[in-house]
Amino acid sequence: MKYNIYILLLMINCSFFAIAQEVDSILPELTLSKIALINQTDSYITFPFDIGNIEPLMFEANINPSFIIREREDAKLMAVLTPQIVIRMYNEESYPVRTPSYIPQVSFYYLAKQNNINNTLSIFGKIAHHSNGQDGSFYNEDGSINLLTGNFATNYFELGALKSSYSSRLNAIKVLKSSIEVHPKSWMLEELEGSYSGLRWHNSFTAFKIPFGNSKSSQRPHFSMKLETNLMLDQYNNLDFFDADRINAGLTFYYHPQFLEDIGLFVQFYHGMDYYNIYFQHQLDVIRFGIMTEILRF
Repeated sequence: MKYNIYILLLMINCSFFAIAQEVDSILPELTLSKIALINQTDSYITFPFDIGNIEPLMFEANINPSFIIREREDAKLMAVLTPQIVIRMYNEESYPVRTPSYIPQVSFYYLAKQNNINNTLSIFGKIAHHSNGQDGSFYNEDGSINLLTGNFATNYFELGALKSSYSSRLNAIKVLKSSIEVHPKSWMLEELEGSYSGLRWHNSFTAFKIPFGNSKSSQRPHFSMKLETNLMLDQYNNLDFFDADRINAGLTFYYHPQFLEDIGLFVQFYHGMDYYNIYFQHQLDVIRFGIMTEILRF
């Protein structure tokens, strides 16, 4: 009788182990490369009906391919090269495209801790250049900023951490990010000193809703959302420390329809400094709609 109990307990333990292995095999897997792609800015094109105080645009496009450099698929250390370009086509005579943002960058990611396939802690660093490809005088003769041909250039680095987790109740992947972005004075144009923030604290929360089901094949999320904040910490434009103009915030909702394989739809609410190079003195409050690339599979 005693041996029968031992055998029964052994069989139960083996069953639980087999079930656990099966559950792990059907959970959406979050690798370091996917964590890196989540942290990289999405490629997108907006529709020509923004709501808010931005200049009338035909579209804004963010072209942001990521080239991953790693030794193998399960590597804990990897680099990402990104030749990011942001362009705006204005809805006016001749539909001009003015002063695109060129933001080439290299990022490094390290998987510091992994409790299971989806609960991870990663650290990252980035070095980037941001310019508009112009070489004209920064100021016009009347002292205003030369938005048409004025030179804009800065270089910066960013250091931060990414914490991912998985909700079995919602079948959703969640990623928290916190980082510091630094623009050393010697790395930016002299004209930007005192008017362009060189110390910024980024925070974001991203969630991906995965379809329920036991398919072991990779799946696209049905919905996702991203909440971002950016607090500018240094002294610039004679702003008080608690001035609301120091805060940039964005909330983006994504919908991934089943009938579209490679793109999705989004709506974004944005408040804060205009991120389009030399237009940084503008404050935006805008709602916009568009399409984005769809490359993540879980």
